[in-house]
Amino acid sequence: GRLHPITRVRHELLDIFESLGFEVVDGPEIDLHENCFDRLGFPPDHPATDMQDTFFVDRGKGAGDRGTLLRTHTSTMQIREMSRRPPPLAVVSAGAVYRRDDDATHSPMFHQIEGFLVDEKVTMADLKGVLQRFLERLYGEAIEVRLRPSYFPFVEPGAEVDARRPGGSWMEIGGCGMIHPVVFEHVGYDPTKVSGFAFGMGIDRMAMVKFGVPNIKLLFENDVRFLGGF
Repeated sequence: GRLHPITRVRHELLDIFESLGFEVVDGPEIDLHENCFDRLGFPPDHPATDMQDTFFVDRGKGAGDRGTLLRTHTSTMQIREMSRRPPPLAVVSAGAVYRRDDDATHSPMFHQIEGFLVDEKVTMADLKGVLQRFLERLYGEAIEVRLRPSYFPFVEPGAEVDARRPGGSWMEIGGCGMIHPVVFEHVGYDPTKVSGFAFGMGIDRMAMVKFGVPNIKLLFENDVRFLGGF
């Protein structure tokens, strides 16, 4: 037997980040609404918090209990890890996440890797350096990387991370940015004394780029004719 391409890429990603000094941690796929949204700075009426976009396990009882859900991103690990220990810390976590999304490049269940670093005087330049080094290690020196300004509630400034092989098409790999002061306040950190960056990337999409897979569904259909090529 052999490892599934997603598993192969996941192991490779974690090995690379470990070599860059990040600690690997695991977290639950079912988590509190507050960890997935509220403490990350999402407003109460954000579209992602609606049942049309998120798989809820229960909707809670109100008055501070907003229920549990299948996590929509691995960013929940920011809250979990920062809440239980002080800075400095550099953490990376990978696992399955769930969203009501389904097309050639999206799946209702997919895999993300989330990383963040918190210390004194951390800058956007540090973030760019880590991402560039990581993607070069993953794809080789020839890979092209770009950051596009974007918005995420839990970072400011924020950016999308795109990658492509020379001559290929750009593919969105994930998002990144400097951790928002509101997030630090929610975990008991003083945003005037520490700063940090965070990034989240789709493991499935990175596998698509690495192996030239045109449709994300091929990674989940268990077709031995396709998987036999790995």
